[in-house]
Amino acid sequence: QLQPVESGGGLVQPGGSLRLSCVASRFTLNYYVVAWFRQAVGKEREGVSSISVTGDSTYDIESVRGRFIISRDNAKNTVYLQMNSLEPEDTGKYYCAAGSAGATSLRAARYDYWGQGTQVTVSS
Repeated sequence: QLQPVESGGGLVQPGGSLRLSCVASRFTLNYYVVAWFRQAVGKEREGVSSISVTGDSTYDIESVRGRFIISRDNAKNTVYLQMNSLEPEDTGKYYCAAGSAGATSLRAARYDYWGQGTQVTVSS
């Protein structure tokens, strides 16, 4: 089955930037709605940003709006999450998830395939 794989996490100071990437090891992501979720220690998993199959529609939660940009390059079979002006509150393990074509919902249950996550730590 589809196996998303995330990369790009790391340690960054507040105000810094990171770009996360999501690819599939065997199958293309191009037919899927893709979303980024994150989970901080002691907190529930939360949806962060999602993008439609074509890339025409995106959705970001309020806390990251204007700072994070989700995009996809179907020619490269890759979905990105550009994270700017990072805050300590952005710290967490970030997961790429893929679901069937449709609405760009951040409801976790609509995503069938999940990566193992990449850690993002924002700290001085």
